[in-house]
Amino acid sequence: MEEILRQALLYDFYGELLTERQKRVYEDVVLNDYSLSEVAGELGISRQGVHDMIRRCGKTLSEYEEKLHLVEKFVKMKNQVGEIRRIASEHESEPEMVEIGRLTVGILEEL
Repeated sequence: MEEILRQALLYDFYGELLTERQKRVYEDVVLNDYSLSEVAGELGISRQGVHDMIRRCGKTLSEYEEKLHLVEKFVKMKNQVGEIRRIASEHESEPEMVEIGRLTVGILEEL
């Protein structure tokens, strides 16, 4: 399950950098769970061609992440805000902490 989440995050952050055809194939196979045969038949290419394109897209998305680290920064920030929220909830009797907790909920929803 973790690999599926990683692939989805990579696509969310860098998917627009793929060609339209690459996006379509990647979305269909990886995100929508279509079979290689279904996508190959629809596009008029071989299953191997679809498989190779998925591998190339995955490699390309991973290379973007290796250079830019946007997914890594996003996950780290989300975890840190979650930790702030957890600490604030332990001190709910203090008005400032209630406000901090409220703000962190807003930040987490935006992320």
